Amino acid sequence: MMKQPVDKASPDTAIDEVLPGDLMTTRQRVQLVLVLGALIAIGPLTIDMYLPALPAITSGLQTTETAVQLTLTGTLVGLALGQLLIGPLSDVVGRRVPLLAGLAAHIVASVLCVFAPNIAVLGGLRVLQGLGVAAATVVATAVVRDLFSGASFARIFSRLMLVMGLAPILAPTLGSALLSWTDWRGVFAALAVLGALLIVVAALRLPETLPVARRRHGGVSATLRDYRGLLNDRAFVGLVLVAGLAMAALFAYVSGSSFVLQQEYGLDEQQFGIAFGAGAVGLIGATQFNVRLLRRYTPQQILVSALIAGSAAGLLLVMFAATGIGGLGTLLASLWLVLAAAGLALPNAPALAMTRHSEAAGTAAALLGAVQFGIGAVSAPLAGLFGTGSVPMAIVIAGGMAAALIVMLCVVPRASLGTVDPDLAVALH
Repeated sequence: MMKQPVDKASPDTAIDEVLPGDLMTTRQRVQLVLVLGALIAIGPLTIDMYLPALPAITSGLQTTETAVQLTLTGTLVGLALGQLLIGPLSDVVGRRVPLLAGLAAHIVASVLCVFAPNIAVLGGLRVLQGLGVAAATVVATAVVRDLFSGASFARIFSRLMLVMGLAPILAPTLGSALLSWTDWRGVFAALAVLGALLIVVAALRLPETLPVARRRHGGVSATLRDYRGLLNDRAFVGLVLVAGLAMAALFAYVSGSSFVLQQEYGLDEQQFGIAFGAGAVGLIGATQFNVRLLRRYTPQQILVSALIAGSAAGLLLVMFAATGIGGLGTLLASLWLVLAAAGLALPNAPALAMTRHSEAAGTAAALLGAVQFGIGAVSAPLAGLFGTGSVPMAIVIAGGMAAALIVMLCVVPRASLGTVDPDLAVALH
């Protein structure tokens, strides 16, 4: 990467304004970070905590691996659709109502998952879980935007990411621990209890942060105009696709790793939790290292370099999976490199995209999240269609990173990418 300092005098640089969050005490800010972090963390927990149980669900419901992977797809579909609907809705009616309704839906879906009689019902209920998770994710992000701006926004959001960053690491480990004394249905019972705790915390500790005077008007037509404006921006659409394809590689790993590591390489549920956690450490470690890189390089440079490195690591992954050279060690090492590259790509593609549309940040964030989880929903079962071995998983992972690189180089016009506020680039990691 060629060193190119960020121009802090650029007109794109955000100017701090005094908002209610700037008047908070340190104790109030810590409490806010913990509450919002817990709300965002329910997403990774809902997605990942049942991963060690996928083989058990396959046998318990007498179904196929591909059908079980589709239950993960259902969650991602709910997340994608939910963000498109709940993001604009929260701009109109406020934050609390969509949040509490979403958490209630998540609780109901989790309880019903405990009694799911077959894989079709479980898949449908996972969609409802995803819708509830979408409310928590969108509203938590919007609350930070309501209360803070500029550098203050960046600092709070970065701390928030650190709080929720533990969730993907802990989720499979927690799931494995639960499975040591209960079956897969107990995992969904635990998610229902977690949802119940969060709805109480949100009701008591999270006030409405969007005053009536700041709510959007114009109804459905205004929302459609916002979406149309975003879709007409080639650079924005290209960057959203880059983020989505990088997320596709990540979710191919999430959906396939349980079968590959447990069935092909013989790891038990606890060992799988440790291996999965090591991958999450690589991903999250890269997102934190991204903060340091942004002091020396632009988001564009980091993004392109990460996609090149991720594509190369993906090719190594395919080679090791196909040949078996080095066994489990080389497979995990190449997977770790791909995840680290994704950890650098995922923060910077959204930062570049979001900077282009500050006038419709909420709708832009909803579209970005919907595309990311929508493409992830497609990639999650894709490898399973060709079997649950390491080779199909590796091909989908490598393909996602390579496709993201192609889109970045061929679709996104580099001349149209303005200077990104470094605070925003840091915040979006």
